[in-house]
Amino acid sequence: MHTEGDTWVCRSCENEEPRDSQAEAAMATQDGQRDDGAPAVADATQGSTETMQEPCPADDCDSDRASYEMMPKPGGSYEVRLFTCVECGRKWRES
Repeated sequence: MHTEGDTWVCRSCENEEPRDSQAEAAMATQDGQRDDGAPAVADATQGSTETMQEPCPADDCDSDRASYEMMPKPGGSYEVRLFTCVECGRKWRES
């Protein structure tokens, strides 16, 4: 449900109910709650020694192998791969 002025409206069936400020005040409380910050996002590739064929961008490195990890974006979707060269240790993002 969401509010529209002085009315609660159901997003599914469009049922409407009048708002009651006392009832709403009883619903929303932060007593006894604590903020633990953002939840940790597990990365299945973290700590992994798995490598893949990916040429190192360093001018003085001829390696074509890199380990990688996924960098989560807000909302938990994995979008960016972070590479580390197995030879020289250079780090870069997937482009």
